[in-house]
Amino acid sequence: MKLAVPLLLLSVISAALFAVSAAVTKVPAVYVFGDSTADVGNNNYLSGTDAKADFPHYGVDFPHQTPTGRFSNGYNTIDFLAIHMGFKRSPPPYLAVVNKTHPLILRGRRGVSFASGGSGILDSTGTTITMTKQIQDFAAHESNIASRVTAAVAKGLLSKSVLLISSGGNDVFAFFFATGGNATADQTEQFYNVMITNYTTHLKALYDLGARKFALINVPPVGCCPISRVMHPLGACLDGLNALTKGFNDRVSVLMKNLSSEMEGMKYTIGNSYNVVMNIVSDPAGVGYKDVSSACCGSGKLGAEVMCSPNTTFCTNRNEFLFWDRIHPTQETSEKAGFELYGGASEYASPINLKQLVES
Repeated sequence: MKLAVPLLLLSVISAALFAVSAAVTKVPAVYVFGDSTADVGNNNYLSGTDAKADFPHYGVDFPHQTPTGRFSNGYNTIDFLAIHMGFKRSPPPYLAVVNKTHPLILRGRRGVSFASGGSGILDSTGTTITMTKQIQDFAAHESNIASRVTAAVAKGLLSKSVLLISSGGNDVFAFFFATGGNATADQTEQFYNVMITNYTTHLKALYDLGARKFALINVPPVGCCPISRVMHPLGACLDGLNALTKGFNDRVSVLMKNLSSEMEGMKYTIGNSYNVVMNIVSDPAGVGYKDVSSACCGSGKLGAEVMCSPNTTFCTNRNEFLFWDRIHPTQETSEKAGFELYGGASEYASPINLKQLVES
């Protein structure tokens, strides 16, 4: 199935969204957790990690061509989801505001992003800010808000706010390559069980802190990323990696259904980025793409053998590329994803979409 919105109409709608982004927001705040698909600059403040995007050519299409720490040529999917909710863009990185006075943020408005590129659902994944630490920082932030507006007000604002979580891809990558892509059925099932156990712990911790509206973004088909394709002799998607991803996503859907029946007042949506990307891959021309295999920024085979950096080249027709670097989507792809995850049909968001969650 093709994506629901023609390119020209999408451009008109997006322009209108940017124009009204200063209007009244639809929820008090947005709190963001996850990996590089959601990071807007937390990793800029970390030493000892290469998981950063605070240098050219990242941000070449961001206002003032600023490399902000987003793993994109411009905005990421979280930015577009925030815009749909009436904000200017994603909330700022926690490490940029933690020791500063921001009246709105410190009164439970606008929100903060705790996401960190390289992190995973498992704390053993990556060397950046773990999901456990992200939640600990969130708890500290909420405590700070409560000290300023009273605990009751803080809890009320949080219950109406949206928590966006985009994580799991790094865990899937790590398991797949650690097992050489040849994991047994038992090993795979054990991986799924550990992942779901940890995800459950994280979600319950956020619920116990007062969160009630959860918006999860599932793992895209990472087997189709340039860094995966370059390992295939024909440059095709790694089907085994995509199958592993799909199996995990299916289990997350079951998890959320179960949790929502157990935890009073919990509401959720799962944005199906897997379907969004696969539909682009299956019909590139139908949505205006000329290249769904290569990285726009990078070098070597498929632009994926050398990571995007100031020393590599980048394409001029970025709106016709699915991928910006060897793992992450272009701003154009993020815009399409944001549109479908926010207000799209059940193929792209279920059991309700983010718009319905916001308005509930």
